[in-house]
Amino acid sequence: MAKCLECKKTLEGRRDKKFCSVYCKSAYHYQSTKNKAPGIFSRISQQLKDNRRILKKYNVAGQAMPRKEALVKEGFNPNYFTHYWKAKNGNVYLFCFEYGYHDLKDGKYMLILWQEYMNKQ
Repeated sequence: MAKCLECKKTLEGRRDKKFCSVYCKSAYHYQSTKNKAPGIFSRISQQLKDNRRILKKYNVAGQAMPRKEALVKEGFNPNYFTHYWKAKNGNVYLFCFEYGYHDLKDGKYMLILWQEYMNKQ
């Protein structure tokens, strides 16, 4: 007799049945995907979320200039961003959703928030 892959109960019914209930089937597949290493899309998505969280934490006033090391120490990775905006003066701001940053080349980032006027350029 076959047994449920999740709870090990004896199965009744079809010969090729693998689970005794929808609950056991769901629990089994949840655990199997949870134990797998995250895919590339999951890792990128998580890094973007981490970057946004860190930028939000440091940009309370709407514009700030924290040291790069402080952000990187918390897990910020400047290679991951969602979009960019080029200002009239030529500065390029990289954004993680609504929080942007510009490398000032002196060990700091200029942090800004996305503004409505930025949509018009």
